Amino acid sequence: MKMNIKNLNLYYGDHQALYDVSLEVPENHVVALIGPSGCGKSTFLRTLNRMNDLIEGVRIDGEIQLDGESIYQENMDLVELRKRVGMVFQRPNPFPMSIYDNVAYGCRVHGLNDRKKLDEIVERSLRGAALWDEVKDRLKSSAMGMSGGQQQRLCIARVMAVEPEVVLMDEPCSALDPISTMKIEEMVAELKKKYTIVMVTHNMQQAARVSDETAFFLNGKLIEHDKTDVIFTKPRDKKTEDYITGRFG
Repeated sequence: MKMNIKNLNLYYGDHQALYDVSLEVPENHVVALIGPSGCGKSTFLRTLNRMNDLIEGVRIDGEIQLDGESIYQENMDLVELRKRVGMVFQRPNPFPMSIYDNVAYGCRVHGLNDRKKLDEIVERSLRGAALWDEVKDRLKSSAMGMSGGQQQRLCIARVMAVEPEVVLMDEPCSALDPISTMKIEEMVAELKKKYTIVMVTHNMQQAARVSDETAFFLNGKLIEHDKTDVIFTKPRDKKTEDYITGRFG
């Protein structure tokens, strides 16, 4: 099991946002997190690489393991953790620098300055993000001049450049048009050969298309988790069925 979450509770001050969540994330699988707005999906996603640590007043109890090791242990190196567990956000957030420098950024932070190696990593990452052919002649151009869909794929390439083991995606297609969305979905199918992916999505069809397993959240609780085809065809819980069939959400 790549990640194992046991009895996770999360509080913002006095407000409890997650209740006793337990979930296993298998290696080289895509796990989709679905549920209505405000149900705790993104909060849960951010616990997996400790992004919630950046929010004041957050308290967490329970256990999150990466390869059997607790990520909340006291001596955990957060820079190393976020290298192993990368994050792609809802809106593309390229840095105001060239396309090349965006992709190379993480490697340089981790001390790699060998130009030949950086060239190889940049090309490999952009190819992995299905972007190389579109940008190979303008690597020195600003990333801010790219389309939204290209910027999001660039952000995915930037995460992949440091060779993470797990990629977290927080609604990576919500700001994109259907063609860009399709490109990212095709890319996710390819990426799971090498990475483990946990993806928050509002789009039910997207969850059905790209994920191997689906977890349904409601009011901060994990209601049901199973293989995606089971969740979408034979959910055990009435609440899951009501959400999937559009009775609420």
